[in-house]
Amino acid sequence: MAAAATTSTTPATATCCASSTSSSSSSSTSPGPHRRRLVDLERADDSSYCSCCGGAADACDDADGHAAPLLTPCRSPLLARRKRAAGAGGHAWWMRAVVLCLLGLVAVVGFLGSSHGGRRGGGAGGADGAGGEKLVQRVEVAADADVMGWTEENLTALTRRPPDPPVPEIWTKPESGGYSQCIERPKNQRRTNDATVGYLIVDANGGLNQMRMGISDMVAVAKIMNASLVLPTLDHQSFWTDPSDFKDIFDVDHFKETLKEDIVVVDSLPPAYRRVKPYVRAPTSWSRASFYRDFSKILKKFKVVRFTHTDSRIVNNGLAPSLQRLRCRANYEALQYRKEIQELGTTLVERLKKDSNHYIALHLRFEKDMLSFTGCNHNLTAHEADELTDMRLKVRHWKEKEINSEEKRLQGGCPMTPREAAVFLKAMGYPSSTKIYIVAGEIYGAHSMDALKAEYPNIYTHYSLATVDELEPFELYQNRLAAVDYIVALQSDVFVYTYDGNMARAVQGHRRFEGFRKTINPDRLKFVELIDKLDEGAVDWAEFQSEVRKHHENRLGGPYDRLPGESPRQEEYFYSNPIPGCLCKKVQSVK
Repeated sequence: MAAAATTSTTPATATCCASSTSSSSSSSTSPGPHRRRLVDLERADDSSYCSCCGGAADACDDADGHAAPLLTPCRSPLLARRKRAAGAGGHAWWMRAVVLCLLGLVAVVGFLGSSHGGRRGGGAGGADGAGGEKLVQRVEVAADADVMGWTEENLTALTRRPPDPPVPEIWTKPESGGYSQCIERPKNQRRTNDATVGYLIVDANGGLNQMRMGISDMVAVAKIMNASLVLPTLDHQSFWTDPSDFKDIFDVDHFKETLKEDIVVVDSLPPAYRRVKPYVRAPTSWSRASFYRDFSKILKKFKVVRFTHTDSRIVNNGLAPSLQRLRCRANYEALQYRKEIQELGTTLVERLKKDSNHYIALHLRFEKDMLSFTGCNHNLTAHEADELTDMRLKVRHWKEKEINSEEKRLQGGCPMTPREAAVFLKAMGYPSSTKIYIVAGEIYGAHSMDALKAEYPNIYTHYSLATVDELEPFELYQNRLAAVDYIVALQSDVFVYTYDGNMARAVQGHRRFEGFRKTINPDRLKFVELIDKLDEGAVDWAEFQSEVRKHHENRLGGPYDRLPGESPRQEEYFYSNPIPGCLCKKVQSVK
């Protein structure tokens, strides 16, 4: 009977402890990552140490796995008396034992609850403050005969957001060298009245970028001559035969507002002067300011002067600092594209940036007119080369007719082919996943783009990025599309131009002005030498890549003073590099 009574009490006691443990656990959470299990310790006889439950000491452990402080070693009088009275009053004594056990468990639960409540509060504060605590989520587990308690699992951790990874070197801008914009209008140069000696009409010539820079020069010329500038007319007879006028491409109101303290700008001649026969002339190229000061006498006499050309009609250097700053204010601030052009350009930039923070704008001058003009036909078929020659012979104002293509290429005088551009970009470290926006007209040659697309499949143009509806207002106007390309090129992470030209000049100078955005100017002479050696097997890829990078580490669009030349025509173009003039080093005063 005694043995039977002892055995029969064990499940009840264990149930008591399981209930106690579950209650205690529900009142506190533990940072421990382990799974808690109750272990039943069944003892056949009395132990010298016991818990308040008469066994299963693990069940009274606290949430950290340590013995509860209320548990002390003791002899169990309850079990001894229960054995002696098993025959007569065993059941009553057993009930008393259960009651005592429950009272003890209430005390234990109260203690553990207060202890872990305080600990949990501190843990929450630590998680919010230090950020190093682990997030623990409590998982409810259905009770059954095998699971006696609940389970805690470390499902996730509170991790701080790691800092943004450093921008790879291939995308980083060159150092500014302490240069910053300095085109503020001097106070003593502000226009105070509308009195001028006459009206200046200018016919801008060439493509969009050539006209843009020429118009900026004419703003300075109007200042020198004290003339009222009539909104310039654009070239409608160049290669693209674009009928767009100034107001179709540029924001007229912004142009006037920006320059209102510099010169007078009018939409057209006043009625009183419309019947006046203007004095018409093409200004001398690379003229000094004195030329236009003298010309103001003619303007005063005739009241209306018309300049038929605007390209390179004023010197790069030797002008007053205020005039140089005015040229930059006109080009970089006043000549803002119309809202719809700006918006489409911005939209294309956003699409290029989607899923990737970087893209290259590649000014690939492998166009039919450029190849015909330069006489370059490398990587083209014999039929395509003959077609270019025929075109060159038919254009009367192209003076050079007989050109040795291979000789010119070896001298660095040809635009890079698309294949050469692909090899160059790869050597400079740009991965095949790089997005490339082609800033150019139609690329000439049936298979010219094959190598570039094979190496860099993410090739885009305004035609592939914009929708049909977005392009519809621009479709017949190449100068407006050129303006969209200008915006995308200006905002690109890297601008690479494969041949000199007006767009290359305009964009690289503007990028310098906007904080020296990375602009790569390939050394075509050296690169042709290196790629021919690579193709011949004279150098391996590692040596080729090392040489390419070495020769271009100082051709990334960083600051330097404009290069002089033996003549104005041989000088570095003002708008290619507005240093000095529009970018200045801040001189710190010594105290």
